Amino acid sequence: MPDDFHTQAEMDFYRAKTKALTARIIGMLKPSVTDLMPFEEAKQLLKPLSETYRGIATVPLDKIIGSEGRYRDFTRFFFPKKEHLKARWTGIDALHYKDIVLPPIILYEMGGVYFVRDGNHRVSVARSLGQEYIDAEVISLQSEIRLNADMSIDDIKHAVIEYEKKRFYQETNYPHVVGTDDLDFSEPGRFDTIREHVYVHKYYLNQHMTEEIPFHQALYSWHENVYQPLGQAIEAENLLSLFPGRTVSDLYIFLVAHWDDLKRKYGRYVEIEEAAESFKSQARTARKRPAGMLKAFILNFAKKIEKFFEKS
Repeated sequence: MPDDFHTQAEMDFYRAKTKALTARIIGMLKPSVTDLMPFEEAKQLLKPLSETYRGIATVPLDKIIGSEGRYRDFTRFFFPKKEHLKARWTGIDALHYKDIVLPPIILYEMGGVYFVRDGNHRVSVARSLGQEYIDAEVISLQSEIRLNADMSIDDIKHAVIEYEKKRFYQETNYPHVVGTDDLDFSEPGRFDTIREHVYVHKYYLNQHMTEEIPFHQALYSWHENVYQPLGQAIEAENLLSLFPGRTVSDLYIFLVAHWDDLKRKYGRYVEIEEAAESFKSQARTARKRPAGMLKAFILNFAKKIEKFFEKS
């Protein structure tokens, strides 16, 4: 009888592994949907506010979409990808045939979906056997952004950007104050950068005022005298053609850092057009170099942005 359990478990494993291969072939055009989501990567994007232990709960297996440490070993549906998983996987499957109840797995809940902290093989076996639910200890990480089981990391990134934009617009009344909706970013965290830019602009405006000006007045002035002229320079120099997938707002962030760098380098005021032309020249040079140089060029400007705010 023990041999029968082992044989059946092996058959289950290879059946599940075949499903994993099939899923990878079908999902070749969009691998992010068939891959198990890395918990830390999703957490870094969502930046949960707090952590709460919820205790034991019965969790739908189709809501478990990621893993803390084994996301390379299983597909999004928790079918095993690799042969080295066989011993542990078949051992757990054999326990199922012996009607031995296993302890609850441990899950992180974030945004309405779940990530495995401990129990990846048990989730894999349960899904391959057609179970719909599993008992788990749940640790909940509070996020204001709701996720669904079909989302990829890129989908989460876009959801975060949209959430940040909506919050920034609500808190600053941006479209009403400046008269347009012209802030669009391809990376999260940029709206906080814009807020910092406005505060820096407000600081310099206040140097010439007897009374402190309100934020909305500084916001309007920043848009008219900084953001809009830089955006026009970006379009005039056709800089977007050098950065596929980026936006005018993205390049504004990079160009501000470059502009500040030039002013410190030359010890004089630098016209916006001159900064844009210099930025364009450096970007073109980076594109002509080996693969990866343009990415390094962008990362370099990200570091300059950080230094800009440290100095301010």
